[in-house]
Parts: sequence; structure tokens; C-alpha cells
Amino acid sequence: MSTIAQILPDGRIGEGIQNYSSNWDRKNLSKDGNVDGRVENYADVINGYYDGATELYEYGWAQSFHFCRFYKGEAFATALARHEHYLAAQMSLRPGMRVLDVGCGIGGPARQVARFADVQVVGVNNNAFQLGRAARYTQEAGLEKNVSFVKADFMKLSEQFGENSFDAVYAIEATVHAPTWEGVYGEICKVLKAGGTFGVYEWAMTDAWDPSLPSHKELAHKIEIGSGIPEMRPLRKAREALLSVGFTIEHEEDLAERPDTVPWYYPLEGNLSDAQTVWDLVTVWRNTWSGRITTHYGLWAAEKLGLVPKGTWDVGETMKIAAEALVEGGKRKLFTPMYLVICRKPQAN
Repeated sequence: MSTIAQILPDGRIGEGIQNYSSNWDRKNLSKDGNVDGRVENYADVINGYYDGATELYEYGWAQSFHFCRFYKGEAFATALARHEHYLAAQMSLRPGMRVLDVGCGIGGPARQVARFADVQVVGVNNNAFQLGRAARYTQEAGLEKNVSFVKADFMKLSEQFGENSFDAVYAIEATVHAPTWEGVYGEICKVLKAGGTFGVYEWAMTDAWDPSLPSHKELAHKIEIGSGIPEMRPLRKAREALLSVGFTIEHEEDLAERPDTVPWYYPLEGNLSDAQTVWDLVTVWRNTWSGRITTHYGLWAAEKLGLVPKGTWDVGETMKIAAEALVEGGKRKLFTPMYLVICRKPQAN
């Protein structure tokens, strides 16, 4: 069957969803013989994952697909927005700037940043299904004059936009999907104007992670398979990559190391007593045993009835693997979803 015949009306590629989990050996996650294949075919891996996972993310995480810090008593949605506003503030975004959102998802952060900093945001995404939803939600919010979206490969940004095109660039838990950090950071540096700022929340294994240990390696693979990531890498590699492509780092910090009373991974633990507000009980419930069973069988039935594409249930099962691994990685300080770096492209000579 041709690739065209596999494209669904909403832009999703059915074959990609069905074949997604075949990129990993789920029976032996302590070893990995296919990392080169995933890295080489990163676009297919990412699209297969998000074609199946996007609606599940919206079900459990609303429109901003990222983690954040929490204050005691702070509502889930409020914390997510604060995390986005914090990045914009750290980058010193100013009204009228043209800003690129690399890996924009369905546009939740782009809409928040546009409102908060009064900037023009262009969101880049290579997933047609997500872009369609991003455009619809942006129109519903009345922000179509401030936020736009472009289908593009973030490894080819300069080819799409030209060099020196943006006043600032940010990425929220997205560039981990790139085949190499040097490649995506290099493209970001090219499209950024001289003196412009790049801000990123990066997913990384911490420097305490040791890939020679089978338990550490397995933890990374569990995060990969359940999150659509070709290869998890240590935090130091992100730092090295930023410097190697020419950025000057002005501030860096692993926000997961902050001594927060409420851990960043609490919504994944499924303890109802940890919900910070009454409204967040539903969010936490989805990760309790009863919530997972409901999702498990509900999604299975939806797939059988043709309400979601084939393969969606299997993608959902891999997401449960990741949820458990993310909590474990957070507790053991082996993984962070919020390595914050603010860096600048040097002024031209």
C-alpha cells in the first residue's frame, strides 16, 4: 500500500502509529541495538509517536505538553503557564519581537508566550496532525494574528526561514527529539539574529546517569520508547553542543534540583492526596490504578470501534512505561525534564 493511502483525513499516518513501538525491543530494554536506526529515521519515529499520543496528552495534560515546577497549593494549569512565562522572562522577550517556537506541539506555550510578552510567535512542527489542532485552538483563542504555525523539520530551519530571521528562539522539551543536539542547536543559531537569545528547557539524563550500568540504560530506554525519543543523552552533551555551535551561555540550571516541596513528577505518581487543588484531582486520578485501567480498556474499545487509529492503544501502553520511568528517574536524580539554558548568539564582528 502506498504512503499516500496511509494518510488519514486529519493528517495522521496510520502505518506510522502501528509501527511505532517496533523501533524498540520491548523484551530487553537494558540493551539497544537499534539506536542508529531510530536516529536516522527520527522524523518517522517522532511522527508515529505523536500521531498516536497527541490526543492522549490532551486528555491528561491539556494543551501544554511539558513538565514544570510546582508551588504548594498551585493549580496544575497555573504552574504550566508560570513555567512558560518564566522562560519568556528569563529570555527578556519584549513586545514586537519575532520569536520562533521550536517543536511547538499543539501551540499551548506559543499562545501563552504571545499573550505574556506581546510578541509574534511562529511555531515549528513536523507533525501535520498537531499543526491542524494548533491552528484551530489558536483561532478559537483569537490569537491568529499573533501566533502562526509552519510545517518544517527543525533540522532544516535555515533552509525554511533563512538565516538571521528571528529576534529570539525557544524550545520547551522538544529538541531532545533531534538526532543530534549539535544539529538542531546549529540550525537555531543560524536563524537567530546576531545578539539574539535562545532559551531551552531540555530533557536529559543527569550527570549522575551511567550508561554502563544496565539499570541506568534500561531507565533511559523506557523513557525513549514511551516518549518518542530516538536517543536519550546526558545533560553535559547538551551544554557541549550549545557551546560547539557558537552560543554563549548566560545562565544554566537544572530546575529539577530546586528544593521544591512538590516534585515536578507528582501528577504521574497517581496519589490523589498529592493533588494541589480540587480541580487537579482528575489530572492525578488518571495515573491511579483505576484511572490507568479505565484508560487502558477505554482506549482499547475506542480503537476496536474505529474511533481512534489502529496502533493508538499500543502507543498508550508505551506511555505508561515512560510515566513509571520518569518518576523513577526523577526520584533517583537520573533524569531531568527542565535543564534550563539561556544563551546568546554573539554579535557580528
